[in-house]
Amino acid sequence: MQADTILVTGGAGFIGSNFILQWLAAETAAVINLDKLTYAGNPANLANVASDRRYRFLQGDICDREFIAELLITHRPRAIVHFAAESHVDRSIHGPDDFIRTNLNGTFSLLEESRAYWSGLSGAAHDQFRFLHVSTDEVYGSLGANDPAFTENTRYAPNSPYSASKAGSDHLVRAYFHTYGLPVLTTNCSNNYGPFQFPEKLIPLVILHAISGKPIPIYGDGQNVRDWLYVADHCEAIRTVLSKGRTGETYNIGGRNELKNLDVVRTICSTLDELRPNDPVVPHQNLIKFVTDRPGHDRRYAMDASKIESELGWKPRETFETGIRKTVQWYLEHEAWVQSVTSGSYRQWMAKQYSL
Repeated sequence: MQADTILVTGGAGFIGSNFILQWLAAETAAVINLDKLTYAGNPANLANVASDRRYRFLQGDICDREFIAELLITHRPRAIVHFAAESHVDRSIHGPDDFIRTNLNGTFSLLEESRAYWSGLSGAAHDQFRFLHVSTDEVYGSLGANDPAFTENTRYAPNSPYSASKAGSDHLVRAYFHTYGLPVLTTNCSNNYGPFQFPEKLIPLVILHAISGKPIPIYGDGQNVRDWLYVADHCEAIRTVLSKGRTGETYNIGGRNELKNLDVVRTICSTLDELRPNDPVVPHQNLIKFVTDRPGHDRRYAMDASKIESELGWKPRETFETGIRKTVQWYLEHEAWVQSVTSGSYRQWMAKQYSL
């Protein structure tokens, strides 16, 4: 690999693969992609850069400290961008063990080995090293309808095993800065959407069910509110924080697109009415089916991204209207990718989760 290299953990997942594709298109540094390849990791996401001399994929577990230590010494990255995480709330409710292991213990392993590696660096390499931890708005808990949006100073109040495990990892990252001086950065983002998202998440699930004429499941009354962020905007924000962010700081990243889940689904359905008028069921919103609500389902998330906007000059490029159209079109144009990830185990999960 080239002397100027970054390490990306979880780079075969949804956000990680989008980040690597954007990084290689916009930056000069090489990328080591470390991914365990669990169900949501897919090397095919990165097929377009597989032959790029600046890209290398390594399969491995962030909990394997010997492996991490050897990787760091061998490839000598100037930065680590840490995406690797179990991230689906529903799966954390059914099986929290993997979330604690990966999100908490895995982050601890990375921090410990990064500290040892960084401590052995000298001069500019020591001064320029960064550990960027990618987290979520869910660590802040749930907002009421009229509450102000989450800021970087909002008290943590996680309500699911997933968000609790991410909150714990955030605290570890903060502690390694204050205790050891490790040059860390933390980003907390709102709900992402866009290409390569595994179809257990709301937006790709709705698209794929709608075009197939299958029921579109919506939890509870569909009035839960989320702030939606197009994945390319998120990736650009992370590159900005890595380049210009102040060490030890947290930056909230949001799309300024607060929408009720039901409105998100209806927007997708109306887009598909236009693009796919010959689908089995049109209008597509006739497929909407309300299902039993998720346990501990947070009512509202909203992100105040004023800090990253004012300090670092980042703002989202996409509105929800432009981003969702791009996303719908991507899924319609990538049927082979969809078929490759919606395996029998995926169908079994959907049947178990939504009783469809």
